[in-house]
Amino acid sequence: MSHLNYNHLYYFWHVCKQGSIVNAAEKLFLTPQTITGQIKALEERLQGKLFRRQGRGLVPTELGQLVFRYADRMFTLSQEMMDIVNYRKESNLLFDVGVADALSKRLVSKVLATAVRDDERIHLRCFESTHEMLLEQLSQHKLDMILSDCPVDSTQQEGLFSVKLGECGISFWCTPPLPQQPFPACLEERRLLIPGRRSMLGRQLQRWLSSQELQVEILGEFDDAALMKAFGAANHAIFVAPTRYGQEIYQDGAIQEVGRLEEVREEYYVIFAERMIQHPAVQRICNHNFTTLFNE
Repeated sequence: MSHLNYNHLYYFWHVCKQGSIVNAAEKLFLTPQTITGQIKALEERLQGKLFRRQGRGLVPTELGQLVFRYADRMFTLSQEMMDIVNYRKESNLLFDVGVADALSKRLVSKVLATAVRDDERIHLRCFESTHEMLLEQLSQHKLDMILSDCPVDSTQQEGLFSVKLGECGISFWCTPPLPQQPFPACLEERRLLIPGRRSMLGRQLQRWLSSQELQVEILGEFDDAALMKAFGAANHAIFVAPTRYGQEIYQDGAIQEVGRLEEVREEYYVIFAERMIQHPAVQRICNHNFTTLFNE
């Protein structure tokens, strides 16, 4: 076999990933007939069937599985190449960042500020979602980096790495007048807003509340930290925010600290793929000392 049509291989790769010719055709903006013809041409070149029907979809044959493993490596490498080419363009330094919605946006903005230099034209694009969805986008080469509240397990997520930037204390806040009882018993006096249990901080707070045997009324769980603070202030509920964040923002007394929680800390991690380890913006964030930012 002296020559292989890589367009045929690319279409085959998409059919494997999408599970059907129709879905692959929609993804590639082609007709199903075009995809079918390309697959048949590849099968003739490889002298074997690449797919078999399973229900309404297609699954690769033994030959198809072998070809897909190589095709996946080839096209993954090509995507990495384009990533590197894009961020090395002289006109703009592209930097796509995913931000876990549970994190304080004020602290995140200060972390991202370290990636920006006056003598460099950077094009920063930020996307907000859950930790799980952002990891999926990172693995699909749709993001360069993630800021999240938990690390990644490199043994389970091959090619992904995480660096801890720091951690900050957590406080409970509400509009005055403050509850009468001492902390943490005062949490029983008003309805409580906490981060969603899909976040690391939300799970830690749930465990802490159970250990304290408090009879609290949880009004809501919020994946979005900014929405939780706004809703809490508008509805006279107690909500959670970083201690450092509150000390800077709530100086006018409209929002006051109910109590400070030492047992639970909100952690901040940067997660990136191996291909991005030389990205200048990623390097600046990973190498920056954030001690002053996260210390109370």
